[in-house]
Amino acid sequence: MGAREFAPKHLHPCPVIGIIKSGKALFQIEGQEEIILNKGDSFYEPKNQNILHFDNASATKPMTFIAIYLKENNEKNTKIIK
Repeated sequence: MGAREFAPKHLHPCPVIGIIKSGKALFQIEGQEEIILNKGDSFYEPKNQNILHFDNASATKPMTFIAIYLKENNEKNTKIIK
């Protein structure tokens, strides 16, 4: 994810776990506080809960992450919320 890039408000029809490989992410699940995830930090995105922020927290450096989608049957990866 490039500098200042962000994911739109979204949810996952399946649970998602992951880890920040480099950089920093601003992360927020609806109803919870914003947190900063640093290199090596893990994250959990619960099934069918709105993710308000999964943003690169840096204006100058890229951020990379690995996400694992714990899908059952034909669940989609992501649903964008407008």
